[in-house]
Amino acid sequence: MEKEWFVVHTYSGYENKVKTNLEKRLESMGMEDKIFRILVPEDEETEIKNGKKKVAKKKVFPGYVLAEMVMTDDSWYIVRNTPGVTGFVGSAGSGTKPTPLLPEEVEVILKRMGMEESVTEVDFELKESVQVTDGPFTDFTGTIEHIDLDKQKVKVHVNMFGRETPVELDFSQISKL
Repeated sequence: MEKEWFVVHTYSGYENKVKTNLEKRLESMGMEDKIFRILVPEDEETEIKNGKKKVAKKKVFPGYVLAEMVMTDDSWYIVRNTPGVTGFVGSAGSGTKPTPLLPEEVEVILKRMGMEESVTEVDFELKESVQVTDGPFTDFTGTIEHIDLDKQKVKVHVNMFGRETPVELDFSQISKL
């Protein structure tokens, strides 16, 4: 089973609280391998009041939270029974599993929030030798010293002018040797 995005219905005004509660619950119940990201889609709105510019975050879908998860009985139960959650969108009855969002629907929402959905599979390891395939260091080879999964970046030490130089690159800019 793979992870998909689901829409969770919440009491209006409880979106951030549900996000916090869910994140705490999945950590305390060891569900990080089933529930990954919880998002409250927001837009930034600039308003000018009394001559002062103010940027406010406005919920795109009030009363809804997005959850990236692998749908199992356990993960469904944890989300469904989080305080503030009234249910999943797209589930016909109490016992049926909800319908996930289509990848293109998710892409639109994430783009709107300034978060591109990354589909980079990571099969790199520390100390592995790689070749840079894109950017100013193209064709250099180096050793992976650090992998940052959240930012989808690696720190690679490349040999430049006879010395090791650390370079931060995106996963998409390197390939295995």
